[in-house]
Parts: sequence; C-alpha cells; structure tokens
Amino acid sequence: MKNKFTALIAVRKGSQRIKNKNIKPFCNSSLLEIKIKQAIKCPLIDEVVVSSNCDYMLGIAKKYNVITHKRDEYYCSNSVPMNIVYEHLAKNLKCDHIVYLHVTSPLLKDNSLLKAIQVYKKNIGSYDSLASVEHFKKYIWYNNKAVNYDPDNHPRSQDLPDYYSLNFAINIISQKKMIEKRNIIGDKFYPYHLDEIESIDVDNKIDFKIAEFLYKEENHERRNKA
Repeated sequence: MKNKFTALIAVRKGSQRIKNKNIKPFCNSSLLEIKIKQAIKCPLIDEVVVSSNCDYMLGIAKKYNVITHKRDEYYCSNSVPMNIVYEHLAKNLKCDHIVYLHVTSPLLKDNSLLKAIQVYKKNIGSYDSLASVEHFKKYIWYNNKAVNYDPDNHPRSQDLPDYYSLNFAINIISQKKMIEKRNIIGDKFYPYHLDEIESIDVDNKIDFKIAEFLYKEENHERRNKA
C-alpha cells in the first residue's frame, strides 16, 4: 500500500520583524503562494494542507484548491511552545508522512524538494526523519573559548570541522513520530544538505530583500535557458 505524503504549510497572522511577511508582495507573488505552488508541483506529494488562523491566507490556499485547516488562535500565539503546536498540527492530518515546508525558504529548488523526499523514502529503515541543513564553516567561540578549532594552530576556514546547522527549509517525518516527539525532527534524522542560497531563511527585512533579489536573478537565468 502506498504511503501518503502530505505537505504541511503552517502560517499565521502578522509578523514581529516584517509586517504581514507571508503575504507581503514578493516578486509579483508572495512567500505563501510560492510555497503552495512548489508543493503542488512536486509529484511525490499527495496533498497540500495550509494551516492558519488567518482567513485571508486560507483564502489564498483555497484559490489553489489545496486543503485548509483553520487553526485556533491559541496554537498561533507567541506564548505557546512549538512542541504543542507541532503535536496539534500532526493530529489534524490524515497521512503517513508529513513534509513540513516553511514559506520563509523561497529559494528552495523544486528538484531539491523532490530529491529530499526520495532520500527519505529510501532511508526510512535507517532514519526516522529528514531535516535540511547547511554546512557551517565559521570560527565559533563561546565563553571566550574557541569551540571548533585551535587558535594556536589557526586552520583555513575550509579545513574547519563539518558542523552543520538546521535551516528548516524541508523537514520530513511520519505523522506518528511527529505526534510522539511533538517535533518535526525525530530521534535520528537524515541531514539533507542544501547550499547557502537555498538555505536562506527570510527572518528580517534584510533577508527579505536579499531573497527577493536572488529569486529574481534565479528566474531570469531560468528564462534565458528556456
């Protein structure tokens, strides 16, 4: 029997750093619309669900004929822990696996999303989840001490240890595990590497401008190749 993969896009009203970030004009579209269209196009995603406390955002989702989930205000507040939100979201889905997509990653490529799901499906027996990551090649200090290198034998940045950071562009986990862990990362996740561009997360106004510029450049190059 085929495992059902549901793309979950969770958005809420407002934004602390960028007003109405999810629906703010972005390259003749919006972060929300870009992510919905990307999820719809992926052949390994069986359905797309948009969860929000905002009727306007749910209206956008309905325009694309995807499933909508009206989320209670409690699960959209700044005071509720994300673990409770994750559990609530998972319990409101009927699927085997959840592809959790953040709208704040507009530079994620369609092919990267497709390959991530393929990798997850291939490694279900060895890993319980997949999380996109970015290589972290920087000199880290904490409490006035170097964490990842010896200052007396200063290495080149490319020779630093292979640390990586979560970028939350893609997270894939079974519905059962997401409920159990109350998280979008399991006990043993597969680190799916994305490059620096695809890893960009739109968190503040500078991120928004950089992402919009790069998105325009990406689309311009794609049109020229066509």
